[in-house]
Amino acid sequence: MIERIPGLPSKVAAFNATEKVTADDYTTTINPIVKRIEKEFGKINYLLVINTSLKNYSLGAWIKDALLGFKYFAKWNKLGIVSNKKSIKEFTDFFGRFLPSVTKGFIMEDEEIAKRWISE
Repeated sequence: MIERIPGLPSKVAAFNATEKVTADDYTTTINPIVKRIEKEFGKINYLLVINTSLKNYSLGAWIKDALLGFKYFAKWNKLGIVSNKKSIKEFTDFFGRFLPSVTKGFIMEDEEIAKRWISE
């Protein structure tokens, strides 16, 4: 399930992933918010807090995630991923170097720092 994280600036698309994540989570929750932010601000600040195992992402969710990334490739301003897995933080930090956006991985203990960073 994907839920929007409240209390952040309107230029931020911030989400919390829990339990099973499906393609429908992207269709009904993530995509409309990202689309609105891109239209309103031209650039997107995106934060995803992963509070579930990556095994809980359906194949459809992985496909929708990839399509979202490609669709807005030049529109990402900041991308942040928060996880309890150090390997996800390291993966985000490494592959973020190849993206046009500023990208940063965070561990779960630094979630509040990530929220401040994505809001700047």
